[in-house]
Amino acid sequence: MQDVTAQIVACIPNLRRYARGLTGNREAADDLVQDTLERAWSRIALWQRRGDLRAWLFSILHNLFIDRVRSKRASPEEPMGEEEISAPVRATQTDMLEVRDLDRALLRLPPDQREVLLLVAVEQMTYEQVGAALGVPLGTVMSRLSRARERLRAILEGRETVSRLKVVK
Repeated sequence: MQDVTAQIVACIPNLRRYARGLTGNREAADDLVQDTLERAWSRIALWQRRGDLRAWLFSILHNLFIDRVRSKRASPEEPMGEEEISAPVRATQTDMLEVRDLDRALLRLPPDQREVLLLVAVEQMTYEQVGAALGVPLGTVMSRLSRARERLRAILEGRETVSRLKVVK
């Protein structure tokens, strides 16, 4: 049990980072992580030891986030406060502006694309782990990631994305 406790505690910084990317708000992210940990502890018997504990925790966090989005569908997301942005290597003014612009661009992505992009790019999860955490097939993970990267690139370049999907009757 101590091994499981240590694994869960080791995942907390990653859960917080992912929650911040999803919510764009430190307080909301901390609440989301706390609720995730409470749910994980109360349902630890449901975790199958053969599965990836990290993916299971991210799955719980993701499901809680979706539940909150559905319950607050009418309220818009708030951008992160600039005081929260920090550059890990060097802190120059241009770095801070780039991080702020990236944060705002991430918040403009649809939630399903943003989730996949954050899990792959920031949390460095494999596509299989992301699929398990979000409950979607591998192909869906890959297509959402591709669309997220393209849309993020377009937003950062200041151009609108054109949907290549065609409506089939």
